[in-house]
Amino acid sequence: MTLIKSISGIRGTIGGQVGDNLTPLDVVKFSAAYGQWIKTQRTKEHYKVVVGRDARISGKMVQSLVMHTLSGMGIHVVDLDLSTTPTVEMAVGLENADGGIILTASHNPKQWNALKLLNKDGEFLNAAEGQDILNFVEEENFQFSEVDDLGEITYHNAYIDLHIEEVVNLELVEVDQIKEAKIKVVVDAVNSTGGISIPPLLEMLGVEVVKLYCEPNGHFPHNPEPLAKHLTELSKKVKEEHADFGIAVDPDVDRLALVDENGDMFGEEYTLVSIADYVLSRKKGPTVSNLSSSRALRDITEKHGCEYFASAVGEVNVVAKMKEVNAVIGGEGNGGVIYPELHYGRDSLVGVALFLSLLSERQIKVSELRQTYTSYFMAKEKIELTPDLDVDALLNKIQEKYKDEDIKTIDGVKIDFENNWVHLRKSNTEPIVRIYTEAKSQDEADALAQRFIAELEEMSR
Repeated sequence: MTLIKSISGIRGTIGGQVGDNLTPLDVVKFSAAYGQWIKTQRTKEHYKVVVGRDARISGKMVQSLVMHTLSGMGIHVVDLDLSTTPTVEMAVGLENADGGIILTASHNPKQWNALKLLNKDGEFLNAAEGQDILNFVEEENFQFSEVDDLGEITYHNAYIDLHIEEVVNLELVEVDQIKEAKIKVVVDAVNSTGGISIPPLLEMLGVEVVKLYCEPNGHFPHNPEPLAKHLTELSKKVKEEHADFGIAVDPDVDRLALVDENGDMFGEEYTLVSIADYVLSRKKGPTVSNLSSSRALRDITEKHGCEYFASAVGEVNVVAKMKEVNAVIGGEGNGGVIYPELHYGRDSLVGVALFLSLLSERQIKVSELRQTYTSYFMAKEKIELTPDLDVDALLNKIQEKYKDEDIKTIDGVKIDFENNWVHLRKSNTEPIVRIYTEAKSQDEADALAQRFIAELEEMSR
């Protein structure tokens, strides 16, 4: 069974049995539930929803089902067709729409797809809103429109261009400076919509582009998660082309990974760190990332005389904290950059433009830039517990044991020691505690993780 229904949407593998996999009937039911929810948010004569998709093979079929279901509920649809997650998010606001749906399984393989749901602000739904939609799905309480009241579907193919224009026009994007630097970049877009968004942005900024897997046909040439082990061809191409660096994005273009001129990974965590360094040099203010992101963001924030805040894991939680503290930059350690001057969503396009502004300003190589930041190393482990174990009680024991340390409990338990940290989170679906650690060497991070695995096992007896 691969169908996963959650407060953030529905995802699964295409085909198979209804309710077990992502079948057309499951897509229709979830789209109808979302349409029903849209109508509960405010009373108006006409409702509008923006729909876009990444390039995966099932996207056209799934999008047709989604759009025609919404039309059947009397909701007008703006069809962006091939698009990116941040583009759809921005289009919701620009269209003054009531919501948006992005059809993407993010970094999952090609057999997966998903419906990611947005509110009227072009932001992901919170837990309560997501639960409302799950309730509609469970109850199958859908009200469809009569024939004279069906929604219209309008095709709009200019939003990626509009997105690029919005990015280029940002105050901190130094277009002339970037052009003068004469930068050469290799782009791996994993044959999805990064191929029709990142190269045009780079070309508008005067950057020489070498394209690698930029045809949006949905045939992913490698695992689409932008990790070092999946980007060996990009690393090789950067060196062959004597490029200044390489860019990799996931299929829906909300995660940005960089490769330096030597073909070495810049580090997903350091995408946000470097861009925050640039933004804070121009505009002071708070920064935000989630509890499992690198301490390096806190370091660079404090170096600029500003305050760092941590949120619970999840983009919606990062955004909520950013709004609360009026952050100037934020995001997640997986290469997700959120720049509120543009919109509140992870956006690789704005990440690329701001990184180029930093690089052209410093006039140094990407490898040299990386060396200006403290190196941290992470370990990610998990411990499986017996189903009858009270995981909350176990985490409370850990919290009590380390009560004299710097502890945060907004999402599990995070313990900040002087030179490292550990974050313990329970799974919502199974008796598992996930263990994240960070230290100044990989051996130290691994050892810290093993130490807490041993402590949890001892406490659970």
